[in-house]
Amino acid sequence: MRVSLIQLAVDPAEPADARRARAAHLVREQHAGDLVVLPELWHIGAFAYESFTRDAETVAGPTARAMAEAACDAGVWLHAGSIAERPEPGGPVFNTSLIFSPAGELVRTYRKIHRFGFDQGEAVLMSAGTEVVTVPLPETTLGLATCYDLRFPELFRALVDAGAQTLVVPAGWPERRREHWTLLARARAVENQSYVLACGTAGTHAGVPQAGHSLVVDPWGAVLAEAGHGEEVLTVDLDMAKVAKTREEFPALKDRVLGR
Repeated sequence: MRVSLIQLAVDPAEPADARRARAAHLVREQHAGDLVVLPELWHIGAFAYESFTRDAETVAGPTARAMAEAACDAGVWLHAGSIAERPEPGGPVFNTSLIFSPAGELVRTYRKIHRFGFDQGEAVLMSAGTEVVTVPLPETTLGLATCYDLRFPELFRALVDAGAQTLVVPAGWPERRREHWTLLARARAVENQSYVLACGTAGTHAGVPQAGHSLVVDPWGAVLAEAGHGEEVLTVDLDMAKVAKTREEFPALKDRVLGR
């Protein structure tokens, strides 16, 4: 399975429509692949708190429409990162990931469960999701998480119990905690014997420098590819049989005692 992670740069001076068009163009360029992944809240910036309610959309809004068309044109599965979603006028806002089929259909959404901010920012401006979400693809089953979720291993255990073999984590992770980003992505891969696709942003969100360094990790914790700080596309061919092989040769998941 060929996967591409688009580490999109977020420039606050760039109009949202221009960024949507640029993201869509980058998705279309990955037409030779199977799965494309974008980062968290790339349409507004993960730390642009004032935009969360002001620029929230529905799952049929301009970002979703642009991504649906791009997925269809490229003929790829697209994890379009996340948007600030307001399902109803005046209602709560969620940090919602969108998954499109190669036909451009919105097949699943995931509302971020763990909100970052310690009683400020996202933690008070957005509502929490409650559903553990997996998405079956022809080659693998995706388990969905978003950014701060990466710090909560119990979510990933639940995803594996639900059949996940590839864990996808779009993020807007800050540079000052970049070492945690790499460490936790590798840890989630090792402990769940799964591929991890961790896709972050480049640039600066509301004055917060982003970590970049998107990475693809295999079920043994080996980093197959890692981006730098700038805008970049990582493309990796994954051997999906490696998940089952790893779990068979080193059956640690079968030895779980707690949490079953």
